[in-house]
Amino acid sequence: MSIRYMYITNSPEVSKIAEVNGVDRVFIDMEVLGKEERQKNMNSVKSHHTFEDIETIKKVLHTSEVLVRVNSLHEKSKEEIDRVISCGADIIMLPYWKSFETVKTFLSIVDRRVKTTLLLETKEAVECIDEVLKLDFDEIHIGLNDLHLSYGLDFMFELLANGTVEKLCNKFKEKGIPYGFGGIAKLGAGMLQAEKIIMEHYRLGSTRAILSRAFCDCSKVDSITEIENCFSTNMKLLRDYEESMQNVTEKEFEENRKEVICCVDNIVKKIRG
Repeated sequence: MSIRYMYITNSPEVSKIAEVNGVDRVFIDMEVLGKEERQKNMNSVKSHHTFEDIETIKKVLHTSEVLVRVNSLHEKSKEEIDRVISCGADIIMLPYWKSFETVKTFLSIVDRRVKTTLLLETKEAVECIDEVLKLDFDEIHIGLNDLHLSYGLDFMFELLANGTVEKLCNKFKEKGIPYGFGGIAKLGAGMLQAEKIIMEHYRLGSTRAILSRAFCDCSKVDSITEIENCFSTNMKLLRDYEESMQNVTEKEFEENRKEVICCVDNIVKKIRG
């Protein structure tokens, strides 16, 4: 297995760099409804991408897919989704859903015209997941940012440490639906080190991850050359590290799982002061 990496950007130049260096999906983020309020005290990505961005990015890519996160279901969802498809999206992601009926309506609107992925990020979604998994969609991603807020937790990777992610992954695996979770920083970075998270992806059979700002924060880089160096260096390190996963034993995966629990516990203690 290998992880399909996504990177959030509406820059044609950055998209081409990402593709050349092995990023599988360029992530256009059009979700705005309710997001600012939910994540108002968080240093999270809040993009304001447009339909035009989809068309622009689609034109410059040759092998990478264009994934578009639309808004949560609302009265104009059909218009929004129809236009996203006409602009060239390969995959549409539904965020912040809370019921079987919402997902069913979303899938009915898309009507298999493009691939669909569900972003599971509410406790209500967890509660109805068994019913949702009976529906016909392509893949699912656990959104740790909003999901940990939904449960009133302090740190998004508490959901990895407390077994919630594992329970969900096991349900997805049983249904044969491709799945992923969370974001990944460059190796050696992140409050919880990227290496430990990647090992958990491999232990749990997860094949999707979003590259976070801690992987490459283009807003803080002055030149396109620096961005090229960032992607070429860090993607090679990531893929090389993934290659090493082939030699990891079950015992080593279990030791890493225990280390994740310990690290997360220490991080939460610091957050709480």
